[in-house]
Order: sequence, then C-alpha cells, then structure tokens
Amino acid sequence: MKYDVILKNAGILDEAGFFTPEKHVLIFAGKIMEITDKWEEEWEAVEIIDASDLVISPGFVNLHTHSPMNLLRGLAEDVNIDDWFNKEIWPYESKMNEENAYAGALAACCEMLHHGVTAFADHYMFGEQVIKAVQETGIRCDFAPTVFGVSPNFNKDLESALQLIEKHQRTNPALSFRLGPHAPYTCPPETLKKIVDEAKGLEVGLHIHLSETEQQLKESLSTYGKTPFQMLSEAGGFELPLIIAHGLWITEKDLHFLEDQSYMAVSPKTYLKLAMGSGKLWQYWDQLPLTSGTDGAASSNSLDPLEQVRYFGLMGKHITGNAEKFNMKNLWKILMRGHSALPFESGKMGPGYVADLICWNLNSVMVSPVYDPLATILYSADHSNIEHVMVNGKWMKRDGSLTLDEGMAQLLLRKNVKDVMAKGKGKAQLTF
Repeated sequence: MKYDVILKNAGILDEAGFFTPEKHVLIFAGKIMEITDKWEEEWEAVEIIDASDLVISPGFVNLHTHSPMNLLRGLAEDVNIDDWFNKEIWPYESKMNEENAYAGALAACCEMLHHGVTAFADHYMFGEQVIKAVQETGIRCDFAPTVFGVSPNFNKDLESALQLIEKHQRTNPALSFRLGPHAPYTCPPETLKKIVDEAKGLEVGLHIHLSETEQQLKESLSTYGKTPFQMLSEAGGFELPLIIAHGLWITEKDLHFLEDQSYMAVSPKTYLKLAMGSGKLWQYWDQLPLTSGTDGAASSNSLDPLEQVRYFGLMGKHITGNAEKFNMKNLWKILMRGHSALPFESGKMGPGYVADLICWNLNSVMVSPVYDPLATILYSADHSNIEHVMVNGKWMKRDGSLTLDEGMAQLLLRKNVKDVMAKGKGKAQLTF
C-alpha cells in the first residue's frame, strides 16, 4: 500500500495528554491508518517526513467564535461591557454587508489555521459568506446562523436560517450546521421555543449564549423567575446537541439541566477584558463539560483556543488559591473535548480518525528546555511553534506559512476595514 504521508520518528502527544517518542504516523485518504514504533522498509508514500524534531498532536477546536468580527478587532477597547455592545460593536455591525463579512471570516479562518485550529463553531449572520470562506481555506466549520427572537423580522430571519441549512447541510463533509438563537434575553420564550422546534425538525443542534453576565441572570430571574438555563430547558433545548457559549454565571441548580450532548465553550480572556466577573465557572468547573472558545476577535483580540485555556487554568489557580487545581491534563482535556461536540471524527491520535493534526516544533529558545511537551505547549508555546497544520490529510500550514494566499486575505481585510470606517456607525436594533 502506498500512503499519502508518513510522519517518521515523531513524538506523539495524544488526546489525553500522554507523550510517547519515536512513533511513525501513517496517513491515507485523509485518515490516520496506523501509529507504530516499528518501521517497515517496504512502506511507500507520496511524502515521507522526518519528524524526529516534531511533536504531533490533534488539532484544536474553537467551539465558539464570530468569525466575521475579525473585521472589528481593536475597535472597542477600554470600555464597559454595555458601551462595548450598545455604543461600539452593534452599531458598526448594523452597517456590515456581505463583502465585509466575507473579508472578516476569511481572515479569521487564516488566523485560526495559524493557531492550529482545524475546526471551529461559528455563531453569526452572513452564513453564505462564512461558508464561502470555509470552503476556500479548507478548515472545518460547524455554523449556526444567528437568530434574534426580538427582531421585527424574526420569522423571515428564521426562515432564511432554515433555508441556509437545508441548502448546505449535506454538501460538504467539512461543514455541519445547527441553529443559533442568540440568547434568552433576545429570544423570549415563544420565539425560543419556535427555534428549538425547528431545530428538532431539521435534526440539528443549537448554539446559544447563556448567562454571560450577572445582570442577565438577575434580569431573567426578575422577569421570568427562571435562569437562562431554565428558560432553554423549558423550551426543550437541552434535548438537542448543544453548544453553550460562556455560561459564566451558571448556578448550582442549572447543573442538572446539562446532558451528555451539552458542551460549554468558555472564553476567559473576554471575561477579563470586559470585567464580567468570575461567575461560577471555576466553582463548578469539574462538573461542567468545558471546551475552549474565543468569542470574536473584537472581544478576545485573538482566535487562539490554547490562549483561552491557559487563561482559564491560571485564573482558576488564582481564584481558588490552589495551585494544584486545574492541572495540565485537565486543561488539555478541555482543549480536546471540543472535538466531541462536532461530527468530524477528529481529535484522537489513533487509526480511523481523520488526520487533523498539529506538528509542533519545540526547539526554539523561547520554549526550551522541554522537560514535558505538554507543559511546554500549555504554558510556553504559541503559533510560532506550530510548524505544520494538517486538515483531512492535507497541509494547511507548512513550514510556518499557510498554503493558501494569506496576502490576498490581508489585502481584502484592509479594503473592508476602510469601508466599515467610511460607513461609520448605524443604529442597532438591539440593546445589550
């Protein structure tokens, strides 16, 4: 048999955080066929790479982002969270068009590939433009078209979301879909229930913001006598595959709503930047199905799931006053858990799983010496240590550079930034 790629003599950092040296990774038709320490002289491959200086791990998943918002990175800094939404971001977004969204999404896909992200879950408008960017870059995407239940165009927007999913649902194995009700505070009970019921009819899941802030929790209790988690539960949302964005202010009573198919994507860099408080994530972290998300680049400034998990662990040690908690294996588990939320058969270093891989070069002075590759990656490494990235057996990043036209993406982004600035702020239909 002739393989597509053989990574020879590689160090392997598996999904559980265990490291083994000098393994050979055999890849064919986009999948890992075998990982072994025995070299067979009769093996042939289109490409045999000496990986003796590399550490191979599964790729990363960014389980919550808003990719077109790369267009707005750095636009709203040092403001409180109310002004961030109401006076800055939503007014600019109100004037965004399809070309703007495509430019932002394309830049986001490029950035994520640099960070070793092989799949991401997106929650935004302009679905056709995000899909176009995904298909052109080769990254995997789970897309949830955002629906606002309080919008005067709710029924039309929901119908457009359903049509988008029905059009693309089975056209590309690198794409999957779910519905994206924005949040219970923007989707009152009647519209939230309607979105959930439509998701059930399409046999797709949900991606929703829940209990982001203490104020949202208080207002939900004041208005409905229920937490946002309870609101979603009563609408039937936990019966579906579910991505919960943030959940920072989850309560103890909310824990029992979580099901085996529920996942929580946390973005602690955003919580720090917007002074959102420490909530309850670090109190209940070991009872929660945590994964890494980045929110949009306008809030977290980067789309790096590794950075978010690093912040999560360090914040946890600080908040609890216990340096032994949030250990490396647990943090790596949070990074890897995102694969389980998506249908791409990725995230494990074993035969039959798709070859969505990161090849780490940990030989630079910035991270040396390497006593434990897991410690080096979690606490020292960044995108500059990611030498190659593979998605479905194809190189997306090679020798530190993307295999696609990153320069074109950057030029397009600059052009659309000028357009956004020229148009200025509009009037947002929503209030945070």
